[in-house]
Amino acid sequence: GCDSSLNLTSQKATDAVDGIFRSLRDIARVRMHMKQFNSIHNPGSNTHQASASYKPLLKQVVEEICNPDRPDPVDIEHMSSGLTDLLKTGFSMFMKVNRPHPGDHPLLIIFMLGGVAVSEVKMVKDLVATRKPGTQVIVLSSVLLTPHSVVELLFAPDRLQPDAHI
Repeated sequence: GCDSSLNLTSQKATDAVDGIFRSLRDIARVRMHMKQFNSIHNPGSNTHQASASYKPLLKQVVEEICNPDRPDPVDIEHMSSGLTDLLKTGFSMFMKVNRPHPGDHPLLIIFMLGGVAVSEVKMVKDLVATRKPGTQVIVLSSVLLTPHSVVELLFAPDRLQPDAHI
């Protein structure tokens, strides 16, 4: 709502910051139903407050996919397709049938809706190379984000149809 710094008022700045925090609260509310990927912040312990850390959602998901211990993923669901998968799903009602794990496949396709930064693509590439060598990774996105475009998107009046020129 402000086209130049000359028109910036304290109220406009406060409204913009309130909008950002409202968006962050909305994102947190959407992720509350998740069991494994519900937070990107690790607060540390009471005795080691300095050990608090930030772990991006994308990193958590890729680590889970490449996990060699391979428990059933809680927040990642396999979608059945085709007659064979449909029959397996039907038999799973009567007997113990393990669902396929995302890490079983030699090709991993990740699509980031809303954008991905080059640093995130490199992080995915490095994680998969160290934890699951031989797996081909394709990272797709609706837009390639830059530091400037991220700030523009934060302040876009309509985040679903941003007015940012990226």
